[in-house]
Amino acid sequence: MSELTDSRFGPRLFVLGGINMGLIAKSSRLPLEGETVRGDEFHMSSGGKGATQAVAASRLGAKVKMFGRIGDDLFGPKLKEALLRDNIDVSGIAVDKNHHSGVGVITLDSQGRNRVMAIYGANLQCDDEQLEALRESIDDADVLILQMEIPFEVSVKAASIAKGKGVTVLLDPAPASFISEDAYSLFDVVSPNQTEAKILTDVDVNDVESAARAAKILLDRGVSVAIVKMGELGVYFASSEETGFIPPFSVEVTDTTSAGDAFHGALGVALAEGDSMGNAVRFAAAAGAMAVTRPGVQDSMPVRSEVERLYGI
Repeated sequence: MSELTDSRFGPRLFVLGGINMGLIAKSSRLPLEGETVRGDEFHMSSGGKGATQAVAASRLGAKVKMFGRIGDDLFGPKLKEALLRDNIDVSGIAVDKNHHSGVGVITLDSQGRNRVMAIYGANLQCDDEQLEALRESIDDADVLILQMEIPFEVSVKAASIAKGKGVTVLLDPAPASFISEDAYSLFDVVSPNQTEAKILTDVDVNDVESAARAAKILLDRGVSVAIVKMGELGVYFASSEETGFIPPFSVEVTDTTSAGDAFHGALGVALAEGDSMGNAVRFAAAAGAMAVTRPGVQDSMPVRSEVERLYGI
């Protein structure tokens, strides 16, 4: 890893995206249709892909500002307080009095494998208010991180604003849905996992060769860098200049819920610091690996010393 681009402030990341409360239940196995099983554990953890990636980036040394919407309800203040505890600027978060805060219902089996049902609520009301707030301060950003838990047309407009100012734009296409061909060129990096790659490219990703085919499709659509996350199979990345594969890190898996969020937040930090794509992807993979070793959503995001130790610095 390189040194911070500015030792006084660190990299500057903006995140526009989902802010949700995670309701997490764990049992030895998940119920079949119509069946009730006795659970083993339950807890709540502030989450949302956008907010969790913001926490990941902040814990890794970035100066982070979050944009999005929460509800005027029980969860809203808790979601904002969680971000403040991680020193994230929440001035870009609006309170929606007509819609509930986003909620993610997460079930885990004994191997830590997850299933998630998200009810996005106020997140889906993101609109020109968030875009104007972003526009007013975009000059302060090195990287803009986006996902797909808010209306995608808002994310596309945000990407256009950022690109116009020379800001690097990262898209985590989750939860995956259709992306128009003309939108791809607005994203410097698109990083699907296996499921999302299948939805976007119709390629079943199960090894490096199939990941390379999916990545090429994304590159042909105008993305500058395509990254395909394959969980325990590693990470493949490609651009017009280079391709690479990062083998998986050996860790004990507890909860895979937010591995992708740790990856994306870390990737943004590394790229903002000026790292090469290969080093940035490896750093991001180490962050994702650390995240699966503990339970929770934002709770599981690692600090920099942990990631660097696994990365091998």
